[in-house]
Amino acid sequence: MTEYFWLIPFFPAVSSFLIIVFGRKLPRKYIAVQACLAVFLSFLLSFFSFLELRSAGHEAEALTKNLFSWIQSGNFNVDLSFRFDPLTAVMCLVVTFVGFLIHVYSTGYMSHDKSYARFFAYMNLFTFAMLILVMGSNLVVMFVGWEGVGLCSYLLIGFWYEKPSAANAGKKAFIVNRIGDAGFMLGIFFLVIHVGSAEFSAINHALEGGHIAQGLVTLIAILLFIGATGKSAQIPLYVWLPDAMEGPTPVSALIHAATMVTAGVYMIARMNLLYSLSHTAMTIVAVVGALTAVYAASMALVQNDIKRVLAYSTISQLGYMFLGLGVGAYSAAVFHLDTHAFFKGLLFLGAGSVMHALSGELNIQKMGGLRKYLPVTFPTFLVATLAIAGVPFLSGFFSKDAILTSACASGNYFVWALGLFGAILTAFYMFRLLFLTFFGKERLEPEAKAHLHESPKSMTIPLAILGFFALIAGYVGLPIVFGAHLNWFGRFQEPVIHAGHEVHLSLGTEWLLILASVAVAFTGIFVAYILYLKKPHIPHNLVARFPKLYKLLYNKYYMDEIYNATFVNSAIKGSEFVYDNFDLKVIDGAVNGSAASANFFGKILSYFHSGLIKDYALIFLLGAVALLAYLIF
Repeated sequence: MTEYFWLIPFFPAVSSFLIIVFGRKLPRKYIAVQACLAVFLSFLLSFFSFLELRSAGHEAEALTKNLFSWIQSGNFNVDLSFRFDPLTAVMCLVVTFVGFLIHVYSTGYMSHDKSYARFFAYMNLFTFAMLILVMGSNLVVMFVGWEGVGLCSYLLIGFWYEKPSAANAGKKAFIVNRIGDAGFMLGIFFLVIHVGSAEFSAINHALEGGHIAQGLVTLIAILLFIGATGKSAQIPLYVWLPDAMEGPTPVSALIHAATMVTAGVYMIARMNLLYSLSHTAMTIVAVVGALTAVYAASMALVQNDIKRVLAYSTISQLGYMFLGLGVGAYSAAVFHLDTHAFFKGLLFLGAGSVMHALSGELNIQKMGGLRKYLPVTFPTFLVATLAIAGVPFLSGFFSKDAILTSACASGNYFVWALGLFGAILTAFYMFRLLFLTFFGKERLEPEAKAHLHESPKSMTIPLAILGFFALIAGYVGLPIVFGAHLNWFGRFQEPVIHAGHEVHLSLGTEWLLILASVAVAFTGIFVAYILYLKKPHIPHNLVARFPKLYKLLYNKYYMDEIYNATFVNSAIKGSEFVYDNFDLKVIDGAVNGSAASANFFGKILSYFHSGLIKDYALIFLLGAVALLAYLIF
């Protein structure tokens, strides 16, 4: 089966092509079955390839498949080739399994949408691009997938393009990602120039041999990280992701929780040897990740849009992943990527189920008491909330603890303290969301309450499956205090993690760190319980007492306004200046001037073509006189 692993991306590609070409003529049921089946076939092939790779043993070589030579320029050659190793296996399983469940969910959620075929064509196209990204054996093929998911993100965020807010959100995501991608491309160029190849194996060989100067390693690592800050929504290029919630909820679950936004995390994990050789670059990654984790969590504290709370939560959790990468805990960061895909995908789909029940309502201040009306959505949403809050023995607890423990072990206590503070904020804002949505007094609009109902099975079954994995996914990477042999995930990734800086502490210290993580999680939950269930008047009093702080957080630190004033408006004014003074006066002036000159000379020449014989005779005579004068004088 492993010799066919390279077919994994092509099932959704073929499905997308067929839907684009024949979608208008096909019944909706056929479109749904075909789109879901394509992703499921990719999952099956990924799963069997993973089993064979695992059975090959700890030192298994990566599977590679070279389809053909793609780019040939002098001594530089790029093959269209794929790679399947432990890191690729994990990413393929996450993308295809979670993607399949979201596709199934979408058959119910999007059932009444007029652009049903277009939606599934874009979703399958995105899955294809994401699989190309994680399976490419060189940076060029990875970049094709990298830009492919960016294009699909633009198409899906702006899916309801009739809404100006959705169209603007799509453009915003596209432009912000292009800024990051400029840095990413420069990093690729520097690597290709100094290594002579874009293949990951050749790059690692050059790094191991010390063929790239230390300063250049740091520069390349930082440039690649700039690309990651755009794709994975880190400071300062995070501003596109909250607005991306304008897309359909399944899009938020697939692209902005489980797959595309993790591309930057995957890229750094793939280039772990490069980053391990630059302490400066790793410190930048860790600090930016830690600051993003706290910064985004602080904005989630006061948001009332259910999807925007989850959007800022996604930014914060991605910050944790970069924190782990920056302290050398590459496998722990990928482990959190894995668990996050389950519980955050479940949270977004659960939010979509709530919206479905309330006829599209997003404001959690207009909810409350929904647990008795949504017997499947509520318990699954609760499981995901417990997991992301870091409650013991759920998936998020194990992966988040692995990152925080590694941060402390690395000696970067500032980053560890920020991570711990972010954990208490996460527990608080997530349980604020849970309590305001499912508990307390009902604050429903009469029209919404009249149509209140649980979602269909096509939506609730994926919720139940994701809830199960949100419970158990963490047990593949148990902490060392339970026994080093139980961290199967870390051992599986060892052939790919060439040089990590993970340092293990004493068992007593690790237990203390685990207890600290548990304590902050329960503290955040307890504070949310007091403020939003026991004494709900306190939040209103706090807002009245600290109105400026509340306004600052609610308006997201005015970063959109600052960016508009600093960059957007300046770019618009600059464009208008260029248009008025260059386009109109120089470009249009040259074209219009050419036309005016031709018209002027044409009019002059027209006088010599009057059609009268006497005029032609006069011209002939003048010409003869001029010629005679020339010959004489």
